[in-house]
Amino acid sequence: MVGTRGAPARYGGFETAVEEIGTRLAARGHDVRVYCRRGNGGDEGDLDAFGGMSLVHLPALRRRSLETLSHTALSAAHLVARRTDVAFVFNAANAPFLPLLRARRIPVATHVDGLEWRRAKWSGTGRRYYRWAEQVAVRWSDALVADAQGIADYYRDEFAAETQLIAYGAPHVEANLARLADVGLSPDGYHLVVARFEPENHVELAVEGYVRSGARRPLVVVGSAPYDDTYTRRVTAAAAADPRVRFLGGVWDAELLDALYAGATTYVHGHSVGGTNPSLLRAIGAGTATLAFDVVFNREVLRDAGRFFGDAAALAALLEGAEADAADVAARGRALAERSRDYDWDDVASRYEHLATCLVERRVPGPQHARRLAAPQWAVGTP
Repeated sequence: MVGTRGAPARYGGFETAVEEIGTRLAARGHDVRVYCRRGNGGDEGDLDAFGGMSLVHLPALRRRSLETLSHTALSAAHLVARRTDVAFVFNAANAPFLPLLRARRIPVATHVDGLEWRRAKWSGTGRRYYRWAEQVAVRWSDALVADAQGIADYYRDEFAAETQLIAYGAPHVEANLARLADVGLSPDGYHLVVARFEPENHVELAVEGYVRSGARRPLVVVGSAPYDDTYTRRVTAAAAADPRVRFLGGVWDAELLDALYAGATTYVHGHSVGGTNPSLLRAIGAGTATLAFDVVFNREVLRDAGRFFGDAAALAALLEGAEADAADVAARGRALAERSRDYDWDDVASRYEHLATCLVERRVPGPQHARRLAAPQWAVGTP
C-alpha cells in the first residue's frame, strides 16, 4: 500500500483506508506492507509493525508540492526491489511512478482521489500537474478505485474510464460522553466542526454562518492548518472574537474525538472536493444530525436525512432551526446512524481482497487507453 502518510492513521481519508483495510487483510492471513513517511508514528515513534501490517518508513521532502511525490518515489524504488503480488497506489498524483511498477510486472490498482486539482492550495502549475496525472493514472493502472459515485462519474465522463466503486467504511461510534468534561462540554450542548483548515473545507464559512446565527450553544472547532497559518487567520477573523466560538486545535485522542462527535447537537461538514469523507462517516456513525456543504459527495452519503447549505445565511438558519426542533434533530441522527450501516469496513476489505485476487489472476482490463496523453502541462507552462 503506497502513496500515503501510512499507518497508524493520523491524517486523512487515504490513511484511514490503509489502516482499516490493511489490518483486516492482515487478519485474514495476507502479508501487507505499508509505506509510511518518517515521523508518522507521532509520540510512539515509527513502528516496524502495526495491526499485523509491516511498516516501511522512508523520508520525504517537507514541502507541500514535493512531499507526496518524493516519498512515493522512494517507496516505488523500494517496492520494485522487493517483489510483491499486488500494489495498491493511493492518490492519482503518484501516477508518474506507475510505469515503473508495471515494468516489473506488478499488478497495480490506483485509488484515485477526490478531484485534488480543485483544491485552492494548488497553484495553476499544481492544478495542471494533477490533471495530467489523472490521465497517467487512467492509462497505466490495471484498475482504478473510486470511493464515491461522483468520482466514478467524473472518470467515466472525462476519460471514458470505468472504476471499481468502493466507498469507505463508517465506524460505529460508542462514545464515552464523560470525556466531554475534559474540554468543558456537555452532551447536546454544542455544534461541532472537524476539518483541516483549508479553503475547500469551508471552515471559514462554517464559523461565519455560526456567528451570524442566533444559536445559543457554542460552536466547537477541531482542526488546524497542515502547512501554514494563512487560512487559519481567516478562520479566526471570521469568529470576530465571538465568545461562543471555541477552537480546540487538533485532537488526536480517539476516545475524546468520538465523544465530541457523539455529543454534538449538530455536526457541520464543509468538505467539498474529497469524495466520501471519513469525518462525515464518523459523524453519521455516531448518529449525529449533520449540516453539510451542498455538493454531490455529501448528498450521496446523507441523502434525505441531511440538511445542506451553500452560504453563511443558509447555515445560520439551519443552526437556529436545529436548536428550535430537538425532535427533528434526534430523528435525523437516528436515520443517519442507520444509513451508516451501508458503509462497512469488513465489506470494503473484502472488495479490496477480491480486487487483489483479480489483479493477480489478470482478470481485470489492462491499462486503459483513454484520450491521448497530453504533454505534461505542468512542465511546459501552458495556461
